[in-house]
Amino acid sequence: MAPLPIGRILAQIVVPVIAVLARALPAAYAQAVQNAKKNGVDAAKQSASIISRRMAKDEALMVLNLSEQEATAEAVQQQYEKYFAANAVENGGSFYVQSKVYRAKEMLDEYLREKRMEEKSNQKQSSSSS
Repeated sequence: MAPLPIGRILAQIVVPVIAVLARALPAAYAQAVQNAKKNGVDAAKQSASIISRRMAKDEALMVLNLSEQEATAEAVQQQYEKYFAANAVENGGSFYVQSKVYRAKEMLDEYLREKRMEEKSNQKQSSSSS
């Protein structure tokens, strides 16, 4: 008859805990759904825009220590190689800084490509209007 009082004590503990959980879990789920409706969609769009946000040209020039006048394909490549190697993780550098250097080069390469295309189109327009 010894197990009976222990069983009763356990039942007196377990039953109220289950009852509390049975009320708390649906309430927590409803609150989570409400928060998701209120903030979830906007927060997801915002985090996606942060991830896809590109580095600004000024920041890229600063990262590679160049001025806009100095920014040529060769200068960008030279500074990229210098800073990328200097910040290699294997040499005790920072992966974060190395990734910033990479993104800066990527942005400046695209900027220089667009600048060349714009110059070509301006030349074509000026030669066709002459």
